[in-house]
Parts: sequence; structure tokens; C-alpha cells
Amino acid sequence: MEIGFAKSAQSTLGVEWELALVDRTTGELVSVADEVLRGVSAAHPGIGEDDEHPHIKQELLENTVELVTGVCNTVAEAKADLNRSLEALRRVTDPMGVELFCSGSHPFSAPRSQPITDKERYAKLIDRTQWWGQQMLIYGVHVHVGLDSRDKALPVLDGLVNYFPHFQALSASSPYWSGEDTGYASQRALMFQQLPTAGLPFQFASWAEYESYVQDMFTTGVIDSISEIRWDIRPVPNLGTVEMRVCDGMATIEDVGAVAALTQCLVEEFSTILDNGGTIPTMPPWHVQENKWRAARYGLDAIIILDAAGNEKLVTDHLLEDVLPRLAPVAEKLGCTKELADVRAIIERGAGYQRQRRIAAENGGDLRAVVQDGIRQLRGEG
Repeated sequence: MEIGFAKSAQSTLGVEWELALVDRTTGELVSVADEVLRGVSAAHPGIGEDDEHPHIKQELLENTVELVTGVCNTVAEAKADLNRSLEALRRVTDPMGVELFCSGSHPFSAPRSQPITDKERYAKLIDRTQWWGQQMLIYGVHVHVGLDSRDKALPVLDGLVNYFPHFQALSASSPYWSGEDTGYASQRALMFQQLPTAGLPFQFASWAEYESYVQDMFTTGVIDSISEIRWDIRPVPNLGTVEMRVCDGMATIEDVGAVAALTQCLVEEFSTILDNGGTIPTMPPWHVQENKWRAARYGLDAIIILDAAGNEKLVTDHLLEDVLPRLAPVAEKLGCTKELADVRAIIERGAGYQRQRRIAAENGGDLRAVVQDGIRQLRGEG
């Protein structure tokens, strides 16, 4: 099987942001995505047809909508695109008494009671995965970065895998599941990997090896479409991008911009290394797997494995002392210095899971207060 890789300008950007629809008063999820999208389409007949119109999509659950940017050159441009979509969405949801909320999971709504979007591919997924598929009450942020050569896709993917725990720790925002504190910073990370072909990506020495893997998945009936390979980080051949799908849902556009900037800067750095004839170091899969678990469990308090030699460091120290200073010139080149600095802001004020636990404690364990706080954050009021 030959898999082509679309032409894409190096380090261009696209962002996907999944949002929950909740009742303004109770904070419960409401399954009104069809009605919301009809309202948006009526107000914007050209929706999704070009970059001038907001792009708002359906997702697996009827309580979810996804904002998708066009192809952007800078993180600021992507944030502006998301803001336009958000404004278009609110013009429909506000009169309905529906609020927007984003974290890795909903703190208290029951996963199995949520209606599925009426599409064949979603019905097939649930039929195949049964109980696990019915648990997918999760929300995430995905960042696409363009690559100017197919040969960069797998080395860049391997490079991003080294930073899996950094992205997970910064974005972790799903400590609660069905009303219970799981003890994890990110329940979403461990839940999503239960789906077939989800979880950490495999490491391939060549594009031909990747093509062989995809062929095997088709031959054995594991997938019907290459998009059903749901790795946490994956190449997207039809777009000419690598897609970072690690992050839990994040409550504000500023936080989304921070992880987008970190992704874009790392990909640009890796691309330059490859252009200069260098190689990108990898870690053994068992180190990568351990890092994922540590970041999901401990979030910003995770001590992570840095390299194949087994050296370790607190994830926040590695970001503040090594990663952000090293990427500063890259950010300046890409025009995302402000957004990369927002990574430091997340570390200084705490990640989503920390805020949720604090709000719950301040309100006697009432998780409705957690949702209301998230609503205010997304409105820029908290």
C-alpha cells in the first residue's frame, strides 16, 4: 500500500477544540448539538466551505461540538479563528440557555446516558467497542502542524512522543469521572486508549514500515479508513501534517494557544534538525509508556524520564529550565513568543485538574461549582 503525503507549508497550523454543551443552571450535559448546528448553519450558510466562515462540527456525542480552524500561519491567527467560531456558536447557544464548557471530562454527568450522534461510523464504533465505547465522555484539543516533506513525518512524530508528558501535564483537566475523584490528573488519557488503534503510536524506521502497518490494519479489518488510527500523535497524510492529540480539553483560548505554540515550536525545531542532516533521539517504548502514566496520574507533579539513559526530572522544571528557553528563538521566528510564554503561565497558576479540585474543596465537594467555574473561564470571566 502506498500512502501519499499532501503538500503542506512547513509549520503551518490547524487547531481543533472540543466543547461540551451544558445547561446554564444545572451544569448537566445537554444533547442539543443537532439543534445548535442547524442554528449556526442558518446564520452562516457557507459554514465550513472556506476559511472566511466559522467551522463548527459534530462529534461522537450529541452533547459536543468541535471548533476547527482553517490553515493558519501563526498561533495568534488560529486563536482569532477559534474566537470567531466561538462568537458564532454563542449567538445560537445563548438564547437556548446552553453554556459552553471544556475540560478533559465532565465532572459528574453519567457517561453511558449520553446519546450518540446519528452517523454510521459512530454507531459502528459503539457496536464494536461496547462498554468502553460507551464511556467516551471525553474532550480534547488537537493541534496539526504542516510538514514540507513526507520523510519528516515519522521522525517528527517520534520527537513529539518525547514530549508527551509535557503536553499531558499542562492540559490535564479530568480528575473527576461520573462524580468521583479518580486520583488521576487525567482520567481521559487512560480512558481514550481503551479504543482499538488509540493510545501511543508505534515507532517506525521508515515510511514503508508505516504503510505496511496500515495495510495490515485494512487487511485484518481493524480499520475501514486511515482516520480510524486514533493514536495520541499521528501523521495525517491527506493534510500533510502531524497531529498532536495528547491534550485534555482546556478551558480557555489562551491555554489552547499555549499548547498550540509549544507544538508548533517543537515541530519547527525538529524540522530544522532534519534539514541540517541531524537526527531526533527516541526513547524505548517502555519509557514512553511510563511517562504517559506518570503524567496522567500526577500532572504537573510528574517526574518524567527524559531520555533512553533513564535520566529524570520534574516535568515543570524541564519545561521552565530547558524547553522554554531553548524554544524562545523558534517562537520568535514563528511569531508565537506571547503564546509560548503562556505555557509558563499555566505552570505558575496550576493546571485544570488542580483548579477543579480547589473549586470543589471550596464548595464542599459540589461538582456543579466546578462546571460553573469552567463556564466562567471560557467566557473570560474567571
